[in-house]
Amino acid sequence: MITLTSKTLMTNETVVLCRHDRVLAKILLPIIPAWIKPNHITVLRFFLIPPVAYLTWTENWSVLIPLFLFAGFTDLLDGTLARVRKQITLWGTIADPAADKLLIGSVAVLFLAQVSFLLAFVLVFLEVLIVLGAYLRKRRGEYISANWSGKIKMFLQVVGLAFLFLAKFGLADYLDTIGISVLVTSLGFAVLSLLTYGL
Repeated sequence: MITLTSKTLMTNETVVLCRHDRVLAKILLPIIPAWIKPNHITVLRFFLIPPVAYLTWTENWSVLIPLFLFAGFTDLLDGTLARVRKQITLWGTIADPAADKLLIGSVAVLFLAQVSFLLAFVLVFLEVLIVLGAYLRKRRGEYISANWSGKIKMFLQVVGLAFLFLAKFGLADYLDTIGISVLVTSLGFAVLSLLTYGL
């Protein structure tokens, strides 16, 4: 039996738009064909994970940085598309955060661990706890949507890692400090996400 918890599961009947949804609905969604569904974009993010991981491993920063930012942007895009066009699905509710965690987790293991092993360990550990909590909910037949803390966490993780990539690319050494600071901040939102989404 599937339990759709009323205060945490967003459906096409109870959809609430975020601020960025309204912005993207005006400037970007009009050029996205109707046949492209949010789940298509989520699947694309899954397919982008291996090349992102390979480019991270080979330290091909000039190709990695735009590809990683694009992969991160697809997380914003598929959610907005689902909410604005009312195409929310149970598969998307599960697959979207899974794709995020695989994307960030692979980069954390392959790259961030070399910059700060402790930060990478805590980041991955919290993500594993969130996944475990979501799995236990699923075992009980409960499904919930990612919330604002999870969205902010993902945004900060993408931005923080991008700053670290840019520092490795040679733009400015101080970007390392900014990147680490942003990632540490993301850990706070990861804990909030764990308490609300994962438990």
